[in-house]
Amino acid sequence: MARRFDLSRLLRPRSIAVVGGKPAAEVIRQSRRMGFAGEIWPVHPQHDTVEGLPAFRSVAELPGVPDAVFLGINRHAVLEVTAALAERGAGGAVCYASGFAETGGEGADLQARLVAAAGAMPVLGPNCYGVINYLDGALLWPDQHGGQRVERGVALVTQSSNIAINLTMQRRGLPIAYVATLGNQAVAGLAEMVEAFLDDPRVTAIGLHIEGLAEPAALARAAARARRQGVPILAVKTGRSAEGAQLTLSHTASLAGADAVTDAFLRRIGVVRVASLPVLLEALKLLHVVGPLPGRDIASMSCSGGEAALIADAVMGTGLRFRPLDREQAARVAATVSELVTVSNPFDYHTFIWANAPAMTETFAAMMAAAFDLTLLVLDLPRGDRCSDADWVPSLEALVAASQRTGGKAALVASLPEGLPEEQAQRLVAAGVAPLLGIDDALAAIAAAAEAGDILREADAPLPAEPVPLAPGPVRTLSEWQGKRRLAVHGVPVPRGRLVRSPEEALAAAEAIGFPVVLKATGADLAHKTELGAVRLNLADAAGVRDAAAALAGLGEALLVERMVGGAVAELIVGIGRDPLLGLHLVLGSGGTLVELVGDRRILLLPAGRAEVAATIRSLRVARLLDGHRGRPPGDLDAAVDAVLAVQDFALAEAGRLTELDVNPLIITPSGAVAADVLLRLVEDPDDR
Repeated sequence: MARRFDLSRLLRPRSIAVVGGKPAAEVIRQSRRMGFAGEIWPVHPQHDTVEGLPAFRSVAELPGVPDAVFLGINRHAVLEVTAALAERGAGGAVCYASGFAETGGEGADLQARLVAAAGAMPVLGPNCYGVINYLDGALLWPDQHGGQRVERGVALVTQSSNIAINLTMQRRGLPIAYVATLGNQAVAGLAEMVEAFLDDPRVTAIGLHIEGLAEPAALARAAARARRQGVPILAVKTGRSAEGAQLTLSHTASLAGADAVTDAFLRRIGVVRVASLPVLLEALKLLHVVGPLPGRDIASMSCSGGEAALIADAVMGTGLRFRPLDREQAARVAATVSELVTVSNPFDYHTFIWANAPAMTETFAAMMAAAFDLTLLVLDLPRGDRCSDADWVPSLEALVAASQRTGGKAALVASLPEGLPEEQAQRLVAAGVAPLLGIDDALAAIAAAAEAGDILREADAPLPAEPVPLAPGPVRTLSEWQGKRRLAVHGVPVPRGRLVRSPEEALAAAEAIGFPVVLKATGADLAHKTELGAVRLNLADAAGVRDAAAALAGLGEALLVERMVGGAVAELIVGIGRDPLLGLHLVLGSGGTLVELVGDRRILLLPAGRAEVAATIRSLRVARLLDGHRGRPPGDLDAAVDAVLAVQDFALAEAGRLTELDVNPLIITPSGAVAADVLLRLVEDPDDR
């Protein structure tokens, strides 16, 4: 599907019209300050001039069709002016006014009317500051900002205008090409903004601050294009809490959670999620300077053993590796330093060569020659207002020289954010070395850049299935017997069993199936049978079946007799959940009675491929059992994957009716996998009965 709006004229205008009073006048001042070379046309019904420029009484009097318009007028006046702009063919507008859908009531009606007035013309907002183009000096922005003109850089998108202002005030040396705020996203949204940035080859990476996903399918398509073009996208997504979660019967829903599903969605479409705004800025900076990383092998150099120990500890849990140097590599490094220095990674090169740029260049180059994915120099500069950095600057010069000589990717890491002045960070960026602030944030940024590298090296992943609306009607919980019959039709392996109504029928069924057997009370109201004592396992003879049947009588609608699954190696939970926005998703985790206590689970968007399912199972803690723990036989991973894919087939076939599904446990044996228990909820249909 093509994007709905072309934002090129709005983002890169040759003419700007500003409508309104004080905010519109500020847009003129900001654009002039940034060196905008195009025409600026103020529109004001009462003033002859605005900021020294001749003012026009209305949109109709403008001398031409504006590419971009800033609407600094009240929410009621916006409607008429927007319609006039759309009729004239303006390239797009920023709606600064608030009081629309974010307020409810009349505001929601006004926003609907704004959308109608805009028609095919893109509008940012309402309730937003607008957009800054630092590449061309075009600002539709009614306030201060901290950026400067650049030739290339990263693009930032936020829904919050205040957060956007904060990001422009960064002093980290990050070149920013664009800043855009979206507000209510009534007309143009996140996906269209990403597409518009991808149209500009001067954009090196894209950073998103997301409060809510309005059109996930459109964002998925935009992210797929970014992957094809080699432009990484990173995001901070707010909303990690469990507020708003609905009460559910299944383990799957409680294990998933809206934020975890969003995380799976972003991962599937190739957007790297980071935990904070500082990490976002550091990762974007690293990607701008050195690009996505080819791997996770890093080296660290410092003149202090304390810093080497700090970063060695901090790397734990990040997925990054301090790969040891081999004998030849260590010998080349050792030849450049005192015999009193021990060569290792992380590497403390001591201060024997301190302030000696040529000597440090040799050492740093020898370390980089070991072909790490990124080589770090940990160094904090003294504060300039009280101290001199004269003896520290040679280290920076040596790092730049070594990187340029070897072609190795390098970063300067200040252990404290205030340990690197902005002007030095900017010099490093210009020289091709990434300046990173704060050890923990730096390592998180490096991990994000490595993940971006993984994404860009992968073949295009299939886009998530677009959500199928849930059919109207009451939701019914099927009995375990009914649920297993439904799944079996799609190839999910279930135990051989029979549904019976009396102890006599239970005994006959057990003798026909073959001992040992399992006896369960079953019915729509028995969602969690173990907790209710409605299960008897490993019944090996007729007496055991009679006693169990008598004990379970009256707990459910009927009794289910099944062949006992023997030789269990491991247990999984295989679930399907439904997110109101993102639709159905697959939950895989360590299964059994401790599923929620263990909390070991992964979420995949549908459809998931065979390799993805296998890798996900391998990532679970239970994978150690599948390999054959302490001399036990290994589990049948292929059979487990087949069962998961069969569950997925059922979910896709019933997407319009399925609300929840648990297979818990899926018992994995040395020669197969069996769905031992099933909880299934569907929109009611006569065939369910």
